[in-house]
Amino acid sequence: MPELPDITVYVESLERRVAGQVLERVRLVSPFVLRTALPPLASAHGRRVAAVRRLGKRIVLELEGEYFLVLHLMIAGRLRWLDRGDKAPARITLALFDFAGGTLAFTEAGTKKRASLHLVHGTEALAAFDLGGIEVSAAALSAFSDRLRRENHTLKRALTDPRLFSGIGNAYSDEILHRARLSPIALTHKLTDEEIARLHDAAREVLAEWTVRLRAETGGDFPTRVTAFRPEMAVHGRFGEPCPVCGATVQRIVYAEYETNYCAPCQTGGVILADRALSRLLKASWPRSIDELG
Repeated sequence: MPELPDITVYVESLERRVAGQVLERVRLVSPFVLRTALPPLASAHGRRVAAVRRLGKRIVLELEGEYFLVLHLMIAGRLRWLDRGDKAPARITLALFDFAGGTLAFTEAGTKKRASLHLVHGTEALAAFDLGGIEVSAAALSAFSDRLRRENHTLKRALTDPRLFSGIGNAYSDEILHRARLSPIALTHKLTDEEIARLHDAAREVLAEWTVRLRAETGGDFPTRVTAFRPEMAVHGRFGEPCPVCGATVQRIVYAEYETNYCAPCQTGGVILADRALSRLLKASWPRSIDELG
């Protein structure tokens, strides 16, 4: 699932291309992707884009007249920019947004069809998509600590809970926890003040560093390599490979459709976390569905 750094770069790339431009029309290729009936989609046609923004892991196209197109990429959704005359990707295109200078293609690989598009009218309707998570980059340590200690959950679940923190998912939570040298199954109510401060610093650093990295990689182009698995990452997606800090083999916890990667010497005092022994804990304090990572 694209997370804060990826979504930020998508938003910035879209701003350069469509801010101030008129949305000529939206073409639904797969009608299921549209999750609203009112207002009708044609209400968006002919309206100028006032702004492009990120809302958690969602991308919002703000149109004049307080109409908002809300795109949620979920796991396999991606965006592509097509010049006039370019063909949309076959089989995976969900919707096409036509502008004078080109077309934004909303695609989704795979068969689970979780990506979504909503059209809503008014700021109150848009506010319904705000799950309440705070922006870590702007949060003081006290606010971060209050959110973390609101409920007693594993750190993995707390960091990926969109009601607590905005824009963090499976990939960057792994990277943040590795940077903070904390176990993914540490319970939030048992953290010391020093550990929370370390986690706060790590979250801000990791998200900022990766946003800068992805910006530089994209340059003035449109993002084409949006993935949760990057060789430069410390632990996420690197099961069986050496930790870049200590050289130990990166381990993993697998539960349902989720995988968490960690380094035992760096994060758990050398203890290998066994999935079977954790099953009861994970059922109580792990995301129950992919939608909880929204």
